[in-house]
Amino acid sequence: MVKALAAIAAGDRDGGVSLLRKAADREDATEKHVVTPGPIAPARELLAYALLESGNAAAALGEFEKVMKKEPNRYRTVAGAAAAALRAKRSRQAQRYSARVLIMAARADTRRARPPSRRARPGADSHAGRSPRH
Repeated sequence: MVKALAAIAAGDRDGGVSLLRKAADREDATEKHVVTPGPIAPARELLAYALLESGNAAAALGEFEKVMKKEPNRYRTVAGAAAAALRAKRSRQAQRYSARVLIMAARADTRRARPPSRRARPGADSHAGRSPRH
């Protein structure tokens, strides 16, 4: 997949898409054990985004839908399908996928851990590293 993405970045979109398609087909043919996690970025999802960026929204939508059959509820896949459907002027699909994205986002954990303030850290006072005065 790295070669495919490098080819696209270098301007060889057709060559990169071809390599991504081969990678996606290989990945689809590989059995995944139930205990192991799926890929972080499925090759077919990357292919779909490459097709979308090259202006082929209808083909991208088809690839996103293939990913959703194998790996349902992937946020990036559903969001990509919504964008592809919108660009392909398939308004019902765009609305359906956009609604799914909103539902998925509503369940997201939006609280972020904040680092402790400088004052709360041990040794962070203005006299850190100095010997105390007596």
